[in-house]
Amino acid sequence: MWKFLSNIILKNRIVIIIMITALTVFMAQKGREAKLSYSMAKLLPNDHQVTVDYNDFLNKYGSQNVLVIAVEDSLITTLSHLKKWDKVSESIKNINGIEQIISFSNLPILQKDADEKKFTVKKWFSEDIQTEEEFQKALAIYQSQPFFKGLINSEDNKVTTLLITLDEEMIRSSKREILIFSIKALVDNYSTDFGVKAHYSGLPYIRTVDSVKVKNEISMFILFTLLITALILYLFFRSFKATISSIIVVIIGVIFSFGSIALMGYEISILMALVPPVLIVIGIPNCIFLINKFHSEFRLSKNKEDALSKMIQKIGNITLLTNVTTASGFAAFILTNSETLQEFGVIASLNILFIFLLSLFIIPIYFSFSSAPKKRHTQHLDKKWINNLVQYLAYLVKYKRKHIYVITVVLIVVGFFGIIQLKTTGNITEDLPKEQALYQDLKFLESNFGGVLPLEVLVNTKKKNGLLKSYNLRKIEKLSDVLETYPEFSKPSSYIDAVKYSKQAFYNGDSTYYSLPNSQEQRVILSYLKNSSEGLGFGNLLMDSLKQEARISLRVADISTSKMDSIFDSLLPKINEIFDPEKYDVTITGTSIVFLNGTKFLIKNLVLSLLLVIVLISIFMAWMFNSFRMVVVSIIPNLIPLLLTGAIMGYFGIALKPSTILVFSIAFGISVDDTIHFLAKYRQELLMNNWNIRKSVFSALNETGVSMFYTSVVLFFGFFIFVASDFGGTIALGLLVSITLMLAMLSNLLLLPALLLSLEKIINYEAFQEPLLDTFDEEEDIELDELKVKRKEK
Repeated sequence: MWKFLSNIILKNRIVIIIMITALTVFMAQKGREAKLSYSMAKLLPNDHQVTVDYNDFLNKYGSQNVLVIAVEDSLITTLSHLKKWDKVSESIKNINGIEQIISFSNLPILQKDADEKKFTVKKWFSEDIQTEEEFQKALAIYQSQPFFKGLINSEDNKVTTLLITLDEEMIRSSKREILIFSIKALVDNYSTDFGVKAHYSGLPYIRTVDSVKVKNEISMFILFTLLITALILYLFFRSFKATISSIIVVIIGVIFSFGSIALMGYEISILMALVPPVLIVIGIPNCIFLINKFHSEFRLSKNKEDALSKMIQKIGNITLLTNVTTASGFAAFILTNSETLQEFGVIASLNILFIFLLSLFIIPIYFSFSSAPKKRHTQHLDKKWINNLVQYLAYLVKYKRKHIYVITVVLIVVGFFGIIQLKTTGNITEDLPKEQALYQDLKFLESNFGGVLPLEVLVNTKKKNGLLKSYNLRKIEKLSDVLETYPEFSKPSSYIDAVKYSKQAFYNGDSTYYSLPNSQEQRVILSYLKNSSEGLGFGNLLMDSLKQEARISLRVADISTSKMDSIFDSLLPKINEIFDPEKYDVTITGTSIVFLNGTKFLIKNLVLSLLLVIVLISIFMAWMFNSFRMVVVSIIPNLIPLLLTGAIMGYFGIALKPSTILVFSIAFGISVDDTIHFLAKYRQELLMNNWNIRKSVFSALNETGVSMFYTSVVLFFGFFIFVASDFGGTIALGLLVSITLMLAMLSNLLLLPALLLSLEKIINYEAFQEPLLDTFDEEEDIELDELKVKRKEK
C-alpha cells in the first residue's frame, strides 16, 4: 500500500501542488471569517439542571451583562464632583448598546402621592441644583434612605460605583470592544480631571479584556513557535531546505486550522487559540522523522528518488500511527459533555491528521524538486554528541537496569505522595496574572462591596400572589439577613427591600419606618404599589409576573469551588430551615454558579476522558501488535510521567483545574508516539535478527534514539513557549506538558528497552508474531510465511 502511495505522490507532484495550493487559498479565505469568542465558555450541557435553572432565570429577569466601575473619590459627595459624575453617567447612558445605568447621581427617591394613592420616583440629584445649600439639602434626603446604604457607595462614601447593563446582542459581537472602551474613556477622563483612580470589572469587562489578550496571543504564539522550531530545525539539520520545507508544512497547517474553525461555525476561545501553535509543535516532528529517513536512505543508495520512495514507505505508516494516537488524545475531549471541549477536540484532532497528510505530501515533493543532498546535509546523522548520548543510554539499559528500576520505584513512591496532595479549584480569575489591573480591580471591588460576580436566590412560593402574604415576606427577610452574614457576599437586594422602602415613602420618607409593614399597613401599601408598579418596575426586576417568586440579587467574591462548596454546605440547611422544601422551591443560580458547577463538571469529564484515552490507545496498541503483554510494557513508561507531573503539581501547589488537567490527555497522546516509533523499529529488528530480543532492543534504540531526542526537544520548547502567556492556565499547560514530554522521552529511552530485556522470556514468543496491523518496513527481504520460530523447551 505504501509503495503504491509513494508512486502516486512522486508521479503526480504538479497535480498535488495545485490541489494543496487551491485548498490553502480556500482555507485562508474562510479563516478570515473566524471570530473571537466573546461569551462565557459553555462548560455544562444544555440539559444540566444548573443550565436549565440559569436559562429560566434569564427568560424571566433578563441578562446579567453588568459592567461594574468603581471610582475612589472621597469628594464624590461634593457638588462639583457630583455634577461632573452626573454628566459622565448621562454620556454613558446615551451610548448605543446601553440598556440601563445605575449611578450615585441618578438614584431614584420614592415619594408618596396621596392624591393619586400611588408612589412616584424622582432623582435625588439633578442639574437644577446650583447652590451648596440646595445640594446639602438633597444629600440629606439621599442619606436618609437605608435602601441605598452600601448599594452604590461604600460605607464611608469614599468609593462610588456605576452599574451598567449592556445590550445582549452587542455584548456577543465584536462591537463590544468599542462599547466597553468608549465607556472606559469617559470614566478615565473623569479620573484624570480630579486625580482619582477608577477600577473596572464585571463579567463583560473581564471577557472583553480576555478576548483582546487572546487575539494578541494567537499572533505571538504562532510567531514565537515558528521562530523557535525553525531555529531548532536549522541547528539539527544545518540545512535551509530541511527548515524551509518543514515551515511550509506547518504554515499551511495553521491556515487550515483557522479555515476549519470558520467552516465548523466555531469561535476562537482561549482554548481554541492554542490549536495553531500546537499544530506547529506537533507537525514539526513529522517532518523531522521524514527528513531524517530521507537523509539516511540517500546516504545508503545515493539515489534521491529511491530515497524519497523509501522514506514514504518506511516512515509513512509509523507516522500515521503516531498521529492517530496524538489525535486520539485530543479527540477524547469530543466525548465530554462540554461544548467548549468538544469543539476544541474536533478542531485539534482533525487538524493533526491534516498536518500529517500535508507533511507526507509536501516533504517528498519539495525534496524531489530540490537538488540531491550534499554530504554536509547528512552530517547531522553522525553528530558525535547525540550519538554519544544514545550510546550512554544504551550502556545504562545494558548494565544499569537495576539502577533504572530502583530509581523508577523511588520516583513512583515520591509521585504517589505528591499526587495525593493535589487540590481541585476553579474560579473565574484563577488564570489571571495577580499583578495586572484586571485582577487588582476585581479584588478592590470585593474588599469594598463583597464581590462583582452575579448570584441569584429565587424563592418560589408555589402559589399565585404568594409574595403578598406577610408570613412569606418575613421568611424572605430572614433569608436576606442570613445571606448578609457571609463576608463573601455583597448586600442582597430583593422585593423585601422594595416593600420596606415603600413603607418609608408612605410615611413621608421617615427612615424609622424602613421595615416590613404590618397586615393593615400592607394592604394600603400594596394598593399604592399596584397603582405605581409600571413606573417603578419592581414587577420585572424583583419578582415574576405571577407574584409567586421573589428574586434576591447579590454579588459574590471570586472564590474557589471548594470554598463555595463549604459556603453552600453551611447555607443550604439554613435555607431549608426557613423554607420547607415541601412547600417552597429555592433555587440558587447566576453566572458564578454556572461557572463553578461547570468547573467541577469539566474536571470530572476530563478525568474520564483521560481514562478513555488510555483505554483507547491501549486497544490501539493491542490491535497493532496483537499482544496484551506488549500493551502493558508499552503503557507503563507513559503512565509514570503522568504520575510524576501530577506529583509536581501536588508538591508545588498547582491546583487541578480545567487548564491543568488538559495536560494529561494531551501529553499522553503525544508521548505514546515515541513508544510506537521504538516498538515498530524493535519489531522490524526482531524479524531481521531471528527474534534475538537483546540485539533487536539495542538496534532499535540506536536507530530511533536520535529522532526521539530531536522531536522531544522540539516538543519541549514548542510547548514551553506558552509560558509567555498572560493566562495562568496557558502557562501551566505549557510548562507541565513540556516537563511531561521530557520525562516520557527518558522513560521510553530507558525504562521501555529495560523492560523488554528483563521480560524477554515472558514476551519473546507471544509478541509480534501476527500483528493485525503491519508496522514494519515493506521492502525488507523477509518472508514471514517462511519464518520459523523455535520454542524453547520448558
